Amino acid sequence: MKRLLLLAFLLLAPALLLLAQPTTILSGTVRDASGQPLPGANVFLKTTFDGATTDSLGRFRFETQAAGSYVLQASLLGFVPVERPVGLSGPPVRLELVLKSTPHALGSVLITAGAFEASDEHRSAALNTRDIQTTAGALADVAAAFNTLPGTTRVGEDGMLFVRGGAASETKVYMDGLLVQNPYNATVAAVPARGRFSPSLFKGTVFSTGGYSAQYGQALSGVLLLNSTDLAPETQTGLSVSSLFVGASHVKRWARTSLDATVDYTNLTPYQRLLPQNVTWFQSPRGLTTSLGLRHHTGPAGMLKVYGRWSQQQFRIGQPSPEPAGRQTVGLRNGNGYLNATFRSPLRRGWSVQTGLGLSLDNQHLAPDTVRIGTREQAVVGRLVLINDSAAARWNVKIGAEVLVQNVQQQVQPSAALATVYTPSFLEQRAAGFVESDFQLTDRLAGRLGARTEYSALLNRWNAAPRLALAYQTTKNSSVSGAYGRFYQSPDNALLLVQPRLRFEQATHSVLTYQYARDRQLLQAEAYYKTYRHLTRYDGQNARHPQAYDNGGTGYARGLDVLWRDRKTIKNLEYYLSYGFLDTKRQYRHDPVAAVPTFAARHSLSVVGKYWVQPLHTLFGATYSYGSPRRYHDLNDLEHGYNQGQLPSYQDLSLNASYITRLLGQYTILHLAATNVLGRPNVFGYRYAAQPDASGFYNRVALTPTAPRMLFVALFISINKQRALDLNERPE
Repeated sequence: MKRLLLLAFLLLAPALLLLAQPTTILSGTVRDASGQPLPGANVFLKTTFDGATTDSLGRFRFETQAAGSYVLQASLLGFVPVERPVGLSGPPVRLELVLKSTPHALGSVLITAGAFEASDEHRSAALNTRDIQTTAGALADVAAAFNTLPGTTRVGEDGMLFVRGGAASETKVYMDGLLVQNPYNATVAAVPARGRFSPSLFKGTVFSTGGYSAQYGQALSGVLLLNSTDLAPETQTGLSVSSLFVGASHVKRWARTSLDATVDYTNLTPYQRLLPQNVTWFQSPRGLTTSLGLRHHTGPAGMLKVYGRWSQQQFRIGQPSPEPAGRQTVGLRNGNGYLNATFRSPLRRGWSVQTGLGLSLDNQHLAPDTVRIGTREQAVVGRLVLINDSAAARWNVKIGAEVLVQNVQQQVQPSAALATVYTPSFLEQRAAGFVESDFQLTDRLAGRLGARTEYSALLNRWNAAPRLALAYQTTKNSSVSGAYGRFYQSPDNALLLVQPRLRFEQATHSVLTYQYARDRQLLQAEAYYKTYRHLTRYDGQNARHPQAYDNGGTGYARGLDVLWRDRKTIKNLEYYLSYGFLDTKRQYRHDPVAAVPTFAARHSLSVVGKYWVQPLHTLFGATYSYGSPRRYHDLNDLEHGYNQGQLPSYQDLSLNASYITRLLGQYTILHLAATNVLGRPNVFGYRYAAQPDASGFYNRVALTPTAPRMLFVALFISINKQRALDLNERPE
């Protein structure tokens, strides 16, 4: 044992000596010639491994144990690199760096088609962490925040992203380039789901509602790209106490490495006993989530990231039922594990590599009344991308490949009193490849051309998906861009468990975008047309009969999305207005004819505002959301046709406030939030009885929120000994 301890000490001694050396903190900002911040710029000390990437406000901060005279370099695609000599002797060094654009560099014309942003800081940051955390009504949920952007329909009973007439399963979530198999917490019908990931994990997000890059597949309607943070800025401990959960986190920062760990315990029992509920909770939602993250700089532009997460949750709910019993009881238990490991590094002659591996495990046990359903899903996703991205060239190229192996097993027991058990399962092995190039024809005209192909061993089919986008800069502050592409997706797991011999579902996108951006104001308008082919259909009266399945479903979606964002007109006020018009019909799943989907609203409107009151050290927020009446199928009014009933309009006003103070000398935020403060009785649909009564009338009950409103109170304490935080500084 002593020899082992001695060997461990000898191995760790160099690292301990390195950590013991004095460090110098370098910080500052990187801006363009007009003073706008430049996110994503690489800032590093030449001949060392020390550096950082600027955040969404163009800020950087890192530590180094180097001493003496060095050269600091800042670089970003489309700009001339800047070098600045610095002397490192212990005291902090702060620099203000300005990058000048390269007139003929690729990227001076931005392709905006299909990607709405609510943040005017950079095209690749649709909503940053602060946007998501401070959007009233979102309650720090990524999907809920993005549901305030154009192109989405607020489906209150689901909570997921419904994009331009597409179902929630048609919008996929990618984390650091890897497809996430189960991005939402498990739930049951009429109980909205939340995303599994905390917004504090990410430095930027891209929400593409159509015409997206060939790098991403398996999505008919949209993709949400989550880009995780690099090195943590500093060592810090966090504590959180709220009306719904308690949590703790710790981040340790070294020169080139950071390690973070979190644990959160959720239990809604006290909360739901205090406030009125629209349902009966036999067991309130409760769960435990733990995560561990490692970030390591392997060089000035090299980064290794490893993130692991495990969560478990359970609840048992009694929901109103149209059947004589008057109530349906549903129990849920879920365990989910996720591991994401990525690596990026420059190679030679302008080439770089990005690679990653994702592992996921999901175990779900569902018990609606006497039925028992157990589902186990295991998946492995791998990705490799080679990029040639020379700043001196007028084009670049990306070549990549992806593989997925997925095993899904299910056990269905129709009645707890019967021994009969069905055990459907399938094994999917899918491979994909893509090539894509961004090019610039003139200083004002740029484009992106790509193609993607996939092969599914389960479906025994392959597809080829071309993608094209063009952008033209009409004036200094405005541009027009368009995108066209074909997109494929495998049928949902629930369908493949019944009939695995289906084919890829297909959509074609055509998008035209106008954007005007100037001095912290943004206007973006986007028209689109989308067609569907080969959607999966089945017999609604016999959903478990494999021979009733086919790919004869079709549909279309067309509309106009508009976003206006203003951070200039009124000091300390930022707001945005988003509007979406949607005309759509489709025939898929159990639809007997083409009809407007039950999850589509013809008109959607959101107004989001945030106002910083300096004397009170408080950020106030408000969100108003409106959705025009959605359709439903009224079994008591068949004369007017299928899905011709109309629900009341959806309306919600949510408020929040974040008060910044110090508690026991530590930086503290007191956060208050309330949804549906006006008590709007929103109705999401109706549940009908299986059989009519003696008069031929089907009894029904309305699907409503689980509670009239949500109230949230939380205290977040940041224990940080390395940095003094200024209460007069607006929270970012």
